[in-house]
Amino acid sequence: MKPLVLALALLGAGPAAAADHLTLMLDWFVNPDHGPIIIAQEKGYFAEEGLEVEAIAPADPSDPPKMVAAGRADIAVSYQPQLHLQVHEGLPLVRVGTLVATPLNCLLVKADGPIASIADLKGRRVGFSVSGVESALLTAMLGSGGLTADDVEMVNVNWSLSPSLMSGQVDAVIGAFRNFELNQMALENVPGRCFYPEEAGVPAYDELIYVANPERMDAGLISRFLAATEKAVQFIVNHPDEAFRIFAATAPELDDALNARAWADTVPRLALRPAALDSGRYARFEAFMAEAGLIEGTLPASRLALDPGALAEAAE
Repeated sequence: MKPLVLALALLGAGPAAAADHLTLMLDWFVNPDHGPIIIAQEKGYFAEEGLEVEAIAPADPSDPPKMVAAGRADIAVSYQPQLHLQVHEGLPLVRVGTLVATPLNCLLVKADGPIASIADLKGRRVGFSVSGVESALLTAMLGSGGLTADDVEMVNVNWSLSPSLMSGQVDAVIGAFRNFELNQMALENVPGRCFYPEEAGVPAYDELIYVANPERMDAGLISRFLAATEKAVQFIVNHPDEAFRIFAATAPELDDALNARAWADTVPRLALRPAALDSGRYARFEAFMAEAGLIEGTLPASRLALDPGALAEAAE
């Protein structure tokens, strides 16, 4: 599947009054992970909140948080592990909501290939698409197999995760999503197998989150966005088949067997309360990153994540 690099203008009919505009950078081309965003638009939930949301798929999957930090977008879909790294690098970012509340990332190999355990990766080539976050997870997972990052060769395959694995360009890929690439390989009759980070020494984390620049963000605007996507998640959970039909009808490339399978695997993992914050989860992951030597020292959870609704109420 090719990425959508053009902006998806999610412009609802809305009320006569001018809606507030919000620019959202996606983490990847449109796929079932973004179901709540698409359904919120198609069902008119953004319009009900007085919002006009422009969602843009990136040309490079590492760009979205940087664009938010630079003030070129209001919010972005990103990854919790990446957030910890980027905040320590000095980027002005903070988690303001959750899209997918469980890990999706996995270390993917061919089911019938030579990699039967993580230890078998010694001397092998591992593909990745997002530098930093994926190398951090891989380093931790390698440790569970008695290896270090020096024991593998990292290869940037950009968008081509499962194709690079199926073609033999690499022996494994990190950053493959268990709800998408695993299904993609099954449909190509090249069965894959996942090693899961949360079963290989990595604490559970929020896979997909919304990040904003705390120095620029409008907490009230973001709270309205999260209210609309929460209503969309409720609709998806209550009516998964109807929701997929609505999602798939928005673009021809979404109406296929891969997206149907990925949709079914994604629905149970969506954050039912996207604004809700588990500060302990961020503190635990911060401690893990520090213990693994991936960051220096630890920051309080309040520097990494916040509830924009609480800020909006305090400002009233």
